Amino acid sequence: MQDVLKFLRALNENNNREWFLAHKSEYLQAKNTFEAFALNLLEGVRKFDDSIGDLTIKDITYRIYRDVRFSKDKSPYKCHMGVFICPGGKKSGYSGYYFHVSAADNGTWECGHIIAAGDYMTDPKVLKILREDIELGNGDFRKIIENADPHLTLDREGSLKNVPAGFPKDSPDAEYFRLKRFCLSCEPDDAFVTSDDLVERLVAIFKSAMPFIRYINRAIEYSREEN
Repeated sequence: MQDVLKFLRALNENNNREWFLAHKSEYLQAKNTFEAFALNLLEGVRKFDDSIGDLTIKDITYRIYRDVRFSKDKSPYKCHMGVFICPGGKKSGYSGYYFHVSAADNGTWECGHIIAAGDYMTDPKVLKILREDIELGNGDFRKIIENADPHLTLDREGSLKNVPAGFPKDSPDAEYFRLKRFCLSCEPDDAFVTSDDLVERLVAIFKSAMPFIRYINRAIEYSREEN
């Protein structure tokens, strides 16, 4: 991963078409390295979560070219490379396991390395189902959170100020009713990202989050059945 990070940092300093084309061979080398890593990670995840099904490299990785049509930032290339492993692939709408290595410094979520598990933009219908499941679950969701790898924390960004109507404010799970994102995440340092056992370490973290993923995906499946 060291070579991937080296390329991304160079791209971050020279995010323009001329530089990119002049260094296309370096990009392709970094891309191949990352894709080989992503396939190893996919197989590692498959060993503990067979619900992901048959996926190809295109199902779990992203293009480096940015869509700048509706963005103030007109930089043509992403300065991160990411992999997202979930049932049906990245466009399925299910929650899953995400990792990216980044050199971005634009002040957005892309900055820094990220390990995440869950659903970053939870649909309102799924939110309602999750809240109902948590309320009726007698603390089972709390146990899932407690048993996840200690590096992972709940993303509380954008949480409601108050418990939504229809849910008990005095519940021990009240904080979860206010969530608008069901995502566990952390930001590892360079030493973690460039470690020789990166795949093994990520697999261990993701395995601890599998019950969390399954909990969310069950709600997603139910919301689709209702529709």
